[in-house]
Amino acid sequence: MSYQPRVVAFAGSTRENSYNKRLVAIAAKGAREAGADVTVIDLRDYPMPLFDEDLEAKQGKNEHAHKFKKLLVGCDGILIASPEYNGSLSAVLKNSIDWATRADEGDPPGSLPAFRGKVVSIMSASPGGLGGLRGLVHLRAILGGLGCIMLPAQTAVSSAHEAFDEAGNLKDQKRQQQILDQGRELSSFIAQLNKMDF
Repeated sequence: MSYQPRVVAFAGSTRENSYNKRLVAIAAKGAREAGADVTVIDLRDYPMPLFDEDLEAKQGKNEHAHKFKKLLVGCDGILIASPEYNGSLSAVLKNSIDWATRADEGDPPGSLPAFRGKVVSIMSASPGGLGGLRGLVHLRAILGGLGCIMLPAQTAVSSAHEAFDEAGNLKDQKRQQQILDQGRELSSFIAQLNKMDF
């Protein structure tokens, strides 16, 4: 692979033992195996206040929001493992997305550089029977509306409290392979896009 895709991977959870942190780590491994330069982050390390336009006007953008947006602007693709909270995505994930859409000085109006044109693959893990699938529907709609290129493959791992072994891998080898493949597909798709002459 002549071009090395730059990928940011994270879970929409700040919980220390999050199932989705384990899940996105598997996808990140798959992306690395396919040649990507992957940066795995923890949203706990990027604490941001609830988005408030008055707060932004008074204090400017939170330093962690700046750092998070900068990571997304500098990448080609994003891997997200999204927990499902009450049938939707988590508040911390939505808040992080909201902050990253805020314009900085020099951003063309409506450009959304943190998201537009980024290739994204999403997945979820939940103790419930649907594996967080309902939350992925909302996340796909949000990111698609922001101009992301959403890869069609997605995986929802149900009974997540029983799904992982002590090493953080999925006990179900088929599911493990699906998550690895999502990471690999993201990397390969970005590399193919880079070869195309627009």
